[in-house]
Amino acid sequence: MKFGIFDHIERRDDVGQAQQYEERLQLMELADAGGIYSYHVAQHHHSPLCLAPNQLVLLASAAQRTKQLRFGPLVLVLPLHHPIRLLEEICMVDQLSGGRLDLGVGPGTGGGTELAMWGEDPDHNYERFEETLEILRRGMQSEFLDFEGDVFQYSDLWMELRPYQQPHPPLWWAGSAESAAQRGANFIANGSITQIATVTKNYLDAWEQAKAEDGPSMYRPEQPLYGGTRRILICDTDEEAHARALPAYDSYRSHFAKPAREGGDATKGAAGAFNEIVRNSSWFREQRNEAAPVARPNTVATMRIGGEEAIAAEALLVGSPATVKQYVERYVAESGANYFCASFQWGDLTHAEASKSLRLFTEEVMPAFASA
Repeated sequence: MKFGIFDHIERRDDVGQAQQYEERLQLMELADAGGIYSYHVAQHHHSPLCLAPNQLVLLASAAQRTKQLRFGPLVLVLPLHHPIRLLEEICMVDQLSGGRLDLGVGPGTGGGTELAMWGEDPDHNYERFEETLEILRRGMQSEFLDFEGDVFQYSDLWMELRPYQQPHPPLWWAGSAESAAQRGANFIANGSITQIATVTKNYLDAWEQAKAEDGPSMYRPEQPLYGGTRRILICDTDEEAHARALPAYDSYRSHFAKPAREGGDATKGAAGAFNEIVRNSSWFREQRNEAAPVARPNTVATMRIGGEEAIAAEALLVGSPATVKQYVERYVAESGANYFCASFQWGDLTHAEASKSLRLFTEEVMPAFASA
C-alpha cells in the first residue's frame, strides 16, 4: 500500500499568496520526510479553488526542495495547453527532479467549458485533448516528431528535450476507470470504500482487456497504482477533529464557484456556464439522490453537501490517529486498492493544522500499512 496527497492549493484569506506557496513547499518537505509516495496537484482557473493553475512551475520548485517524493499534476487539462510547449516543460521538470514526475492528464471539467472561458470553441475540446495526448506520447519517445491531426500538424520537429524517465513519466488519470485502463494510466477515484472496491474491479478488468490490445508505442507500468482520495483531518481527539473539520469543509466547498464581478450575476457570462456545469454534475446529483439537473438561477456552484454528509459518504475523514488508522485498516482489507490518497490542507485549514495532521498520519497511521 502506497500513500499519496491530492491538493488544490485553495486560497486562504489570512495569508498572502507568496506565503501560501512557501508553506505548501514546506508541507511537501514534510511529506517527503514522512514517506509519502507522491503529491498530486489539480489544475483550475479563475476561482479560489486553485492558486497553482500552472502546476509545473510549482513542481519545478518542489524538485529542489524534496529528495524522494514523487509529484505531478492531477490533472493537466490538456486542451488548455499548447502541446509542444507542454512537452518541453514536462521534460524539463522530469529532468530537474531526477525522474520523479507523475503525469496526470485529462480533458477538463464540463465538456469544454473551461476552454470556452478562454474564448476557444468547446466543441473541439476532446479533439484537442486526444491530439495533445498523442503528441506528448510521440514526442517523449521520438527523436523527431511528426503529427498530422485536425487541430495540430507538425513535421520533422527535433526533440531536443527528453524526459528523464523512459519511455516517459507514468500517466495518471482521475475519473473513469475504463479510460484510465485504456491509456495505461494509474488511477484515482472518489467514493466510499465500497465504491472504490467496485471501481477497482472495473479498472483491473479493463486493464487486462486493454493490455491485450496495446500497440508497440503503448507504455503501461507492470504494476499500476489505483485507489481513492478523500479530505482528511487528524487531531489529538475525535471531538477536536470533528469540530474543526465542519467549518473548514464549508470553506472548501465555497471555493468551487467562479466569482462574478461585484454586483454581477454569477450565473451569467464565462463563470456562469462553468458554475451551472458543476452545480448540475452527476456527482452532485448522486450525493443528493437527484435524478435530473435542478435549475437554481440565483445561486453559485458549491459543493452541495455539508460536512456531516461528507463524513457519512466517506468523502471527509476526521478523527484521532486511532480512528483514522481503523478506517485505513478497513480500506486496505476491503477496497482492493493499492493506493490511498488524502488531502491534508483544504478549506481554511492553516499550515500549522495541516502540518500536524500530516505528521500524525505519517508517524502514527502509515507505518502499520507499509507492507500491506
